[in-house]
Amino acid sequence: MTDSELTTFLDEPGHLLRLGTNGTDGLPRVVPIWFIHHEGAIWFTPRAKSAWLGDLRADPAVCATIDETASPMRKLIARGRAELVHDLGADDIWRDMYRDIACRYTPERFADAYITDTIDEPRALFRLTLADADVSTWRMPLVDQGENPLAVWGKQYYHRS
Repeated sequence: MTDSELTTFLDEPGHLLRLGTNGTDGLPRVVPIWFIHHEGAIWFTPRAKSAWLGDLRADPAVCATIDETASPMRKLIARGRAELVHDLGADDIWRDMYRDIACRYTPERFADAYITDTIDEPRALFRLTLADADVSTWRMPLVDQGENPLAVWGKQYYHRS
């Protein structure tokens, strides 16, 4: 995908982030979570009792995937290190961003009720800056825009030149 296509995709509501962490028990963990794309980064928030918060504290290495099943089947894979921006207990500083995240997935009225109902549950705020990550993207060819409908594999997947 082009930078513009990627931004459009990441800014669309409803896509889930599947975040892979190195579990503190030695096993990998993948969680489907809400996110927001802002300032060239993927922002996400674990609750205090989320197992994957412990994973991130022990090892910030992550693999983030965001994809869709409908055509053109856009995909992002980003491998890098998540950065803790605000730790537990600093929720008031970034609550507006949390509301923006909730509004991407629910109607505004429900997002406000959800935040009110869970305001006493501390959350942390992390980001994965895409410029600092190993990022790959993909989508099916856009036939209506003249792209070859058979060009579904990247060149790196062919064993012949």
